Amino acid sequence: MNGFKEELTHNILPFWIDRMRDDRNGGFYGQIDGWGLLHPEADKGAVLNARILWTFSAAFRLLKDTVYLEAAQRAFDYITSFFIDKEYGGAYWKLDCKGNPVNMKKQTYAQGFMLYGFSEFYRATGNPQALELSKEFFQLIERCRDDRSGGYWEAYTRDWQPIEDMRLSEKDANEKKTMNTHLHILEPYTNLLRIWKDERLLTAQRRLMEIFTAKISDRETYHLNLFFDEGWNVRSTAISYGHDIEASWLLFEAAEVLGDKRLLDKIRRLSLEIAEAASEGLQADGSMMYEKDDGRIDRERLWWVQAEAVVGYMYAYENSGDIRYKEKASGVWKYIRDCIVDKENGEWYWSRLSDGSINRKDDKAGFWKCPYHNGRMCMKMMERFQLNG
Repeated sequence: MNGFKEELTHNILPFWIDRMRDDRNGGFYGQIDGWGLLHPEADKGAVLNARILWTFSAAFRLLKDTVYLEAAQRAFDYITSFFIDKEYGGAYWKLDCKGNPVNMKKQTYAQGFMLYGFSEFYRATGNPQALELSKEFFQLIERCRDDRSGGYWEAYTRDWQPIEDMRLSEKDANEKKTMNTHLHILEPYTNLLRIWKDERLLTAQRRLMEIFTAKISDRETYHLNLFFDEGWNVRSTAISYGHDIEASWLLFEAAEVLGDKRLLDKIRRLSLEIAEAASEGLQADGSMMYEKDDGRIDRERLWWVQAEAVVGYMYAYENSGDIRYKEKASGVWKYIRDCIVDKENGEWYWSRLSDGSINRKDDKAGFWKCPYHNGRMCMKMMERFQLNG
C-alpha cells in the first residue's frame, strides 16, 4: 500500500484550505454540496469545526508545514470566539454563517470533538489556552455522566437542563445513551491522556473501557449495540459495520495509552473479535457496506466507513500477524482510490450508492462531511505504519 502522503497533502488538505476558507465571516464555510457548489450562507456546525481543528493540528504536528498550522490556528480562533458559550460553558451545536448561535443545545458528542480538537492543538503547538480548554471540556463532559448506571447522557439544553430530543441527527433513535457518543468520548480522552495524566481522567477512561466491554459490545456476535435506555437496555437491532471497525482500533489505542498490560491484552483480543465481526460487511469489490437492520441490508459505501476500515484492519494485522487483515486493508484502500476519491475536483465523494453510482445528494464538505476520517486514515498509515509513499 502506498500513496497516503500524496492523498493527504495533494488532495484532502488543499481542498479544505483552498475551497472552505471563509474570508468574509471568518473560520470555514459550512457547506459545499455534492455537485461541488459552495453555499456561503450555510450554517456552521460544531462537529465540522472541531474536526477541522483536529485534522490540521495533527497534520502540522506530523508534517511541520506552517500552512497547516495557519489552518489549525484559524479553526481554533473561530471556535473560541464563536462556538464556546461564555455564559453556560460548552460549545453550541450550530451557528449561522455570521457566527450567531442558531441551535444552542449541548450535545455531549460535540463537546467530545471539541476536546479532541483542543487536545491535538496543544500537542501540535503547546498553546496553554488549548490545554486549559481541554481540561475544562473534560470536566464538563464528566458532569454529563450518569452516576447511577454509568455512561454519559446524550444531550442537554443550553443551560445543561434535560432535553426532549437527544438525537444527533434525524436518522438516529432518540435514546438517552448511544454507542456513538461513548466512542467519541473515549477517543478524545485517549488524546487528552497523552498530554495530561490526571487521576480523574484515568479513572474515567477505565470506566469507559468497562462500559464498552460489558454493555456496548455484544458478547455473542461482537458487533456493537448502538442505542440504549438509561439502564443500558438495548434499544436497537442495527449493525453498523463502520462503527464496528472504527471502534476496534480506537478501543485498542485507548488501552495502549492507558498503559495497563492486563487490560491491553484483554482489549487486543476483543479488538480482533470486533474487526472480524465487521468483516461481515466487506463486499467482493473490497469495500465495506454501511449497515444491516432487521434483515434490511444497506450496501451504500460511505467515505468514512472505508477510511476507518483501512485503519482498523491494519491494527488487526499488527495485533494478530494475520496477513488476511493486511489484504483487507489493501482491498479497501484500492476501492477508495478507484471509487471514492474525486480525482477531478478534490476530496472524496460522500459515498457510492448500492448500484455503484456516485452519491451527489450528500455533501462534499459540510455539517457531517469533514477531513477527519480520511485525513486521520492517511496520517495513521504514515505515522504508525510507516506507509508514506
